[in-house]
Amino acid sequence: MSKFIKPKPIENEIILDPSKVIMSKTDQKGIIMYANDYFMEICGYEEFELMGKPHNVIRHPDMPKVIFKFIWEKLHKGENVFAIVKNLAKDGSYYWVMTTFETTFDDDGKILYHYARRKAIPSKVKKKVAALYKKIKKIENQDEKVAEKYLYGYLENLGIKYDQAVLSLLEMTGQDLNQYFLNTEINTNINTEDIVLEIDFDHIEQKTKKETSSNEIDQIKNKIAKLQEELSTKQNKDQKNKGFFKHFFPKDD
Repeated sequence: MSKFIKPKPIENEIILDPSKVIMSKTDQKGIIMYANDYFMEICGYEEFELMGKPHNVIRHPDMPKVIFKFIWEKLHKGENVFAIVKNLAKDGSYYWVMTTFETTFDDDGKILYHYARRKAIPSKVKKKVAALYKKIKKIENQDEKVAEKYLYGYLENLGIKYDQAVLSLLEMTGQDLNQYFLNTEINTNINTEDIVLEIDFDHIEQKTKKETSSNEIDQIKNKIAKLQEELSTKQNKDQKNKGFFKHFFPKDD
């Protein structure tokens, strides 16, 4: 197996599409077993370069080790955790993500896999987190244990835990964040081939009364009513989703 050589970081940010999810699956030790297409597109690697490699190959050097220590402590217990992470792409560019995890267990309760979902975060949150991570990283370069104490002291002063701090920065609840991860692939286009907005039922009856039974006409009416109901539901959902993204990403600075 060839040695993985990390790229030299450059000051170029990759801006993520907030409607898309970066997904990966690792074993209990963090070895990559699967990554979706958007993961590969953003990081710039091909599958043969990443599969079987530890997930930390895309870790940006600006990230404090103590953050991942905290994350893995939670994951080893099979617990979910919200985290904000700066990752490193193949060309040296960086991209910020918020991450949530789901752990799969075997019949004996042992961890089999970790599934991670990642999405974009607003610029204002990136700036706040980057400033905090920079402080921690400078301390960590001198002494990792001191950096860990600083982070926990910082959180203790706020009276919250790390994942609670993440939600606070995002101004969201855990339920809001879960909704954000579910709001993907928003499509505001209406398929006119599937939806009919105005129907002249009298015309249908006159045109088809010699060829179609009343029962068949009722079936047509019911089908059209169902399509109209689906259209209304779709429009309401798309409006809600657009509002959610507009609130979360007003006009990123």
